[in-house]
Amino acid sequence: MSDRQQLGSAISRGLRGRCPRCGEGALFRGFLNMRSRCESCGLDYDFADAGDGPAIFVILLGGFIVVFAALITEVIYKPPFWLHAVLWLPLILLVTLWPLRAIKGLLIDLQYHHKAQEGQFHARGDK
Repeated sequence: MSDRQQLGSAISRGLRGRCPRCGEGALFRGFLNMRSRCESCGLDYDFADAGDGPAIFVILLGGFIVVFAALITEVIYKPPFWLHAVLWLPLILLVTLWPLRAIKGLLIDLQYHHKAQEGQFHARGDK
């Protein structure tokens, strides 16, 4: 399997919330809570640390969508403020909560695929 196919496989597994090694076991126990290991192949998920990455991506993407839509609506239709609240609050929930799990799974599977590790400090000359 080529590196491009392996990367595509990792992306697909991550978006579906599946184990990065076998693609069969579930990555999540709840909405965002991770399992301790894969129930299919036994991979220990201790390596996985997506940190705030998924939230940042969702905030930036969702913020762009909602703010752009709200500005266009305001310029064209000039609706009252209560209508803005009725329109944009549900959209904010939709564009932030819906993709959050998929993006977290994607980042964790890409960590595994690229063998990402925590940064370490070394003295000059040490390798």
